[in-house]
Amino acid sequence: MLDSQAAKTSPSLLYMVKQVELVVRSHLDELVRPAGITALQYTALTVLERHDGLSAAQLARDSFVTAQSIADLVRSLENRGLVRRERNPRNRRELLILLTDAGRRLLEEHAEPVRTLEERMVRDLTAHQTEQFRQSLTKAWHALS
Repeated sequence: MLDSQAAKTSPSLLYMVKQVELVVRSHLDELVRPAGITALQYTALTVLERHDGLSAAQLARDSFVTAQSIADLVRSLENRGLVRRERNPRNRRELLILLTDAGRRLLEEHAEPVRTLEERMVRDLTAHQTEQFRQSLTKAWHALS
């Protein structure tokens, strides 16, 4: 009875995940604003850092933005010299998006502040709990993907 009562008064997991996402995005926006980019643009750069040479559709999916909004995001990053586009040698109709040296430098400059933000987020968790949290988020993402 106590568990079902607690479930009725506790916010849903979906609500809590959204709250964490919003506060992380807000802090990340503050961190990258001096560089003249947004948290969404920073996320796209980190995706390219892990998987350089993506199509716009792939980058949109991996960056959590719509296919419609990725064009503006990429154009903005390209205008700043942080990414470049080139033809896919296997499919000449497709453009691949690649991280530039300037984009890599921006990510390097922000690596420590972003790492500090992540550490702040999990500072009340043990290393084991942090790893469990990572695994749980991964499983939740896979279940809904």
